Amino acid sequence: MKKRLVKLLAVALLAAPLAGCMGGLKRLKVVDFTDSRVGDLSLTRKVTGKREFLFFSTTKMGTFLDGNVQGVITDYQGNPIEGVTVKVLPDAGKGGAGGGGDGADAFAMEENAGAGINLSFAPGISDTMGLFKIHFSLPVTDNEVDVRGKLVYNPGWDQQRLNLGKAYEPQMKESPFRLYFNLDTGFLAFAEGVRKIIVQPVGEGKGRMQSLPGAKGPEPAKPAAGDTAAPAGGTQAEEDLFKGFDFGQ
Repeated sequence: MKKRLVKLLAVALLAAPLAGCMGGLKRLKVVDFTDSRVGDLSLTRKVTGKREFLFFSTTKMGTFLDGNVQGVITDYQGNPIEGVTVKVLPDAGKGGAGGGGDGADAFAMEENAGAGINLSFAPGISDTMGLFKIHFSLPVTDNEVDVRGKLVYNPGWDQQRLNLGKAYEPQMKESPFRLYFNLDTGFLAFAEGVRKIIVQPVGEGKGRMQSLPGAKGPEPAKPAAGDTAAPAGGTQAEEDLFKGFDFGQ
């Protein structure tokens, strides 16, 4: 009889928090400060583990923010480049399961060791328009998503060059970022860290201008004898974003 009363008390205490937990998701409100760098946002509920109580067990659920980080891959002339991979390496110390704690956790005896939450980022590959989308599914913790990591551009380019003899080498190999979203205010921000900007000296030797330090970009290829003149379009820019490789086009 005493055991039955304890069980009924535990069920009663669990009823209220579980009812709110298993109810519908709150309406997603977004105040976008990313200039469309992050999009296609939605909230989902996922099973994150299992709680073992004194006389029974329950499924542990978590709220996740799903969406895409997007960008464009081009060459130095602005032509879209297809087939370039962009990956995310998240900081393992950030993020976690969302939804906060339940008062009924006091009755929990143990929680599955396999209930840990991983930050999920699917690699993006640029399409014929040069557009890539990295799909993410991130746990909401205390009504927030706050993730740091770095974007890695075409990480296998050197191995491709060794194996195939050709590859796209990115001008910028990687860049740090922070993705933040507040579920209450809808504030969404995506910030990248220090960006490397390449310049080259110009106008040296004219008038009283002194020589500027720094290396110049590669010279445009000279046409072979008998070839027609190269089409107009200006001189080659600073440094090729993907250091133009000839793919037989």
